[in-house]
Amino acid sequence: MSTALGIASVTQVLKNLLNNGLIENNISTVIGTTVAVSSLPPSLIDQGTSATDTQLNLFLYRASVNTGWNNVGYPSRDTRGELVNNPPLALNLHYLLTAFGDVELHAEILLGYGMQLLHETPVLERGRIRQSLSVANLPANLQALSGSELADQIEMIKVTPEPINAEEISKLWTAFQTRYRPSTAYQATVLLIESKKPTRSPLPVRETVLYPFPFKQPVLEKVLSQVSAGDPILENQQILVGHTLVLRGHSLKRDPLHVLLSGASILINQPDATDTEVRLVLPGSLKAGIQGVQVVHSIEMGTPAQARRIVESNLLSFVLSPDLNNPVVSNTNNTSGNLFSADISVDVSPAVHPYQRAILLLNQINLPPGSTPASYSFILPTTFWDSNTSPVGTLPFEVTGVLEGDYLIRIQVDGAESPLTTNNVGTFNGPQINIS
Repeated sequence: MSTALGIASVTQVLKNLLNNGLIENNISTVIGTTVAVSSLPPSLIDQGTSATDTQLNLFLYRASVNTGWNNVGYPSRDTRGELVNNPPLALNLHYLLTAFGDVELHAEILLGYGMQLLHETPVLERGRIRQSLSVANLPANLQALSGSELADQIEMIKVTPEPINAEEISKLWTAFQTRYRPSTAYQATVLLIESKKPTRSPLPVRETVLYPFPFKQPVLEKVLSQVSAGDPILENQQILVGHTLVLRGHSLKRDPLHVLLSGASILINQPDATDTEVRLVLPGSLKAGIQGVQVVHSIEMGTPAQARRIVESNLLSFVLSPDLNNPVVSNTNNTSGNLFSADISVDVSPAVHPYQRAILLLNQINLPPGSTPASYSFILPTTFWDSNTSPVGTLPFEVTGVLEGDYLIRIQVDGAESPLTTNNVGTFNGPQINIS
């Protein structure tokens, strides 16, 4: 593959091809004056920066991605984000061949010879490229092109005429902001530019072993929960850490059997699994909020044997609610009238992870009939996590502007709210605090 110098190298090789061809055809004798070959923007030539008024110019006006090579070498990184391959940048180079001459028909003569030379050289041979880019044939300010490795790239450079109509060429010359000259377009393809960054190379396969695996696609249909052994299994109750998650579907059982819970793999004991139901106790390492769950069928392969994922079920989700305990009110202060401020700390399970959104919710209770209960919400400031970089099980809140009285207290973590208890008639009665 070529280096980043490949674009300039292709232009230099084509320029040398035209220059040598004009010399071999004795063009100076044909038109009676010295001829120069350049690769400048047309506007610079019109501004008098060229060495002669009779000139053949090859200008690269556009580079486009080659669709045939565009996806070669991908994916370039593995699951850990490490580079495993340097995919080539495949380019088509679009050139405008233009003839300049102040004497009548000189421009047409130059353009004819230039087009003939490119027609006779549809492929840039590797020997020609090496000769054109040798140190001896390069000017002092372009010596670096000798290291472009253009001659060694796997695909050879092809040069073909590119159809371009009057409207397109008019737009080009308008963009050049100079006077029109006789021109024709060519395309050089394909240039392959490859980075030299070191890549990760895995060890070779020592031996090939065939493992038969009967295909059975697990399907999840419902997510239910059970508070504790002997309690009913329900579909729409709040799910807390320590509850038993019950997954129902079909084709679920497999040995070994894993459940993916928010990306963490949990091995399921076989007594807790049937073909239609899988159970697991929710660990405290999870985060409150929305959880994704999948059943994974694995097979043990290799030496020593390791479980490898083969088939995964569809993904279902559920909300893991936080559990609030031991609310403590301290530093109560009457700020104005019957409004109070206070510090409230609560224990939360599972522990709240850094930068999870935590909100304390207060709802006033035990009011006289006809009174309107007050409700408040207080967000844990994100600055709390500046000094707490690991999960925290006890959260402090500062509340202000709160009416005196009794309150039901809840916490909301990433949209999941802690449950409230009820009495025998279904009225919420806890957990609660008093602010006075």
